[in-house]
Amino acid sequence: MPAELTLVSEFDHQVTGVAVSEDGRIFVNFPRWTEDSPISVAELVDGELRPYPDARWNEWRNARKNELTPHDRFVCVQSVVSDGRGSLWVLDPAAPGLQQVVEGGPKLVQVDLATDRVARTIAFDPQSAPQGSYLNDVRFHPNGRTAYITDSGAKGALVVVDLQTGQARRVLDGHPSTQPEKDVVVKTDGRPLRRPDGRGAEFASDSIEITPDGAYVIYQALTGRTVYRVPTAALDDVSLSAEALGRKVETLAEIGVSDGYWMDDRGRLFMSALEENAVKVREPNGEVRTFVQDERLRWPDSFAQGPDGAIYVTTSHIQDSMWFNPEAGPSIRTELWRAEERAG
Repeated sequence: MPAELTLVSEFDHQVTGVAVSEDGRIFVNFPRWTEDSPISVAELVDGELRPYPDARWNEWRNARKNELTPHDRFVCVQSVVSDGRGSLWVLDPAAPGLQQVVEGGPKLVQVDLATDRVARTIAFDPQSAPQGSYLNDVRFHPNGRTAYITDSGAKGALVVVDLQTGQARRVLDGHPSTQPEKDVVVKTDGRPLRRPDGRGAEFASDSIEITPDGAYVIYQALTGRTVYRVPTAALDDVSLSAEALGRKVETLAEIGVSDGYWMDDRGRLFMSALEENAVKVREPNGEVRTFVQDERLRWPDSFAQGPDGAIYVTTSHIQDSMWFNPEAGPSIRTELWRAEERAG
């Protein structure tokens, strides 16, 4: 039976990421894509957005880039993830408008949810986050030692982060599995999605998830229909050459265009089905079904799961943005939804 959809909150700016802590706190983020958003990361409290962890981390403005340091402020946050271990992690590709990467800006920030203070910042050097990169989403190994990140920028890749040392490695850089598929044209509202100059939605490796046992990382280019997986043991093996690691990549499934994954502890893979205004689920046996479909789900983007099992999903309305609809203006309404399976 399809899940029931409930509106949690509406926003005046483009939202992408959502995270729900183990005690039910809800966090969202707003990238600087087409405007200088007043808040990058916020906690949703009684329907209101509170800058998180504080106002200073959220005070970056593109117009003040020459006077503000980017290593200790959120520049252009793409995703937030709760690790279930008492921390919120904030991924900042630091590329406003998906353009120039701000020097010293790309980072992964760990916030202690008990104190609401930044506990650690892992900075990414130009080898891990070069110009043209856009670090997109992150997942954590169940053992808490490693993070895996997709880069959906001009040259797709994965980034492997040793959380013990803070060292990051860029892998599968340019590998076919991390690249847009040339024969895929993203469609929304039943027609090809194109910018005024004719360019389509061309994004590399984007969706990412890790299996509950930590054995595999699963990922996909947004402009693509193929789901890939690679053993975490191979990603973690620094002795493997690029060619040897590439040979470890496997095709898991051919599904559809997706901009976000979430895997629950039962191994069910929730997938953004943005072309259909839907969320789909791939069961462990490979069966794919529609979890929820609603015309209000305009570009379902990122997922989180609440402690009660409900799925939260953001709708970033990318097809309604200035990139593809110049008449829209810089600010558009977006939403956070809650989807819960009905009993019976």
